[in-house]
Amino acid sequence: MSAAMDTESTYSGYSHYSGHSKKAHRQGRDRHKSPRSKDGSRSEKSVTIQTPPAEPLLGNDASRAEEGQDDNWGETTTAITGTSEHSISQEDIARISKDLEDSVGLDCKRYLGLTVAAVLGLLVFLTPIAFILLPQILWRDDLEPCGTVCEGLFISVAFKLLILLIGTWALFFRQPKADLPRVFVFRALLLVLIFLFVFSYWLFYGVRILDSKDTNYQGIVQYAVSLVDALLFIHYLAIVLLELRQLQPMFTVKVVRSTDGESRYYSLGHLSIQRAALVVLENYYRDFTVYNPALLTASKSRAAKHMAGLKVYNVDGPGNNASGQSRAMIAAAARRRDSSHNELYYEEADHERRVKKRRARLVVAVEEAFTHIKRLQAEEQQKAPGEMMDPREAAQAIFPSMARALQKYLRTTRQQQYHSMESILQHLSFCITNNMTPKAFLERYLNPGPTLQYDRDRWLSKQWTLVSEEAVTSGLQDGVVFVLKCLDFSLVVNVKKIPFIKLSEEFIDPKSHKFVLRLQSETSV
Repeated sequence: MSAAMDTESTYSGYSHYSGHSKKAHRQGRDRHKSPRSKDGSRSEKSVTIQTPPAEPLLGNDASRAEEGQDDNWGETTTAITGTSEHSISQEDIARISKDLEDSVGLDCKRYLGLTVAAVLGLLVFLTPIAFILLPQILWRDDLEPCGTVCEGLFISVAFKLLILLIGTWALFFRQPKADLPRVFVFRALLLVLIFLFVFSYWLFYGVRILDSKDTNYQGIVQYAVSLVDALLFIHYLAIVLLELRQLQPMFTVKVVRSTDGESRYYSLGHLSIQRAALVVLENYYRDFTVYNPALLTASKSRAAKHMAGLKVYNVDGPGNNASGQSRAMIAAAARRRDSSHNELYYEEADHERRVKKRRARLVVAVEEAFTHIKRLQAEEQQKAPGEMMDPREAAQAIFPSMARALQKYLRTTRQQQYHSMESILQHLSFCITNNMTPKAFLERYLNPGPTLQYDRDRWLSKQWTLVSEEAVTSGLQDGVVFVLKCLDFSLVVNVKKIPFIKLSEEFIDPKSHKFVLRLQSETSV
């Protein structure tokens, strides 16, 4: 009897305190303490996830927090950001250290390639000038006089070298967009071709001109002109191989994000796998919505909530623990499968209701805040300087009136980790400066934007790893699949070749467009 009275008093105390949000926190702490008391090996400071069953624990916490939410949960609940949801294991630490070592090697390789290309380019531009100046320095007295044609060749060499310099700067001297795992095959072939070409010209020049001390200076200048012409043709070849060849679409790639299944289609030309991966990543930052791991906890929480209601009793002893529990869980999950869709429906409907309510409150608050800001007209510029505010001060003045509604909406839609107060103030001052409407200000927060819209610190995807069964320097082919991995998710790319289209023509005689109207006497008028 006393135990029943204690239980009843305890229940009444909790029911009296049910309206306050501290109940959710106290229950959450009790739930977290109970597993730790049973398993002494689990520590609060442990951040290592070694087995897949750790995921339902995270989902279970999320489901309990979701159950304890009310309309004012944003005021008293601490939001879990993207940083707190990620754990790291010893394998991840080893992989990160290996990536750092590989990045150092990539930097050395990149600078080595730039150094080799710069030295070779300097040799190419100095070679024609050296061909012309060396005879003047070594055996100037024995040279034949340079006539009008020879002097005209000087002008030709000068302008051709200038054109070659500008073209080389426009084609090769660009800021690199990425560090590729392998060398660019066509660029390496062009460098080898240029080296062999210049070496053969120097070899011929040393044997036929320097050794014999040729006195025909016009022929020497003409030889230098032929070298510059050949270099211009090689530059044209580089434009075709590096720029024009990939412009014609030949393949269609489907890019799927592994976590939420968001996909896009792109058309690519003749590219290697690593360069196609670079194009895919450039389009990913522009077209895909920002990756939000907080949105993926809903399915885990539902699964953990369903499994939390199951109790498994081992009556055969510790020997058959694993198989008995798995069979019992599978059977219980099958029995509850028919009712799970109703729970999912009501959960999604309740979430949509809360989002719509928060959205309406946010829209009203922002519109009311923007009504206090009026752009200064010409007649209002005569006011005292103390009565005027710059856009930053105006944004700070109206921000408190909308901050609460915006904070609640961002927490409800789980976007709070992507928008800091400083970024919101900057965007608000930008909208005020450019006389933008409240709808334009809210566009960034009502609809998740692409990754480029947010700060680099919140991308969660900066360093990528290319995984492919084929060599990354080989070209795209029909059916090729490669994966781009980062720390939190991966992009699966499937390549399909654009089919050959056979288009025929059919001629329609203009005289065939003639019709006869047949009227029947019985037709009602």
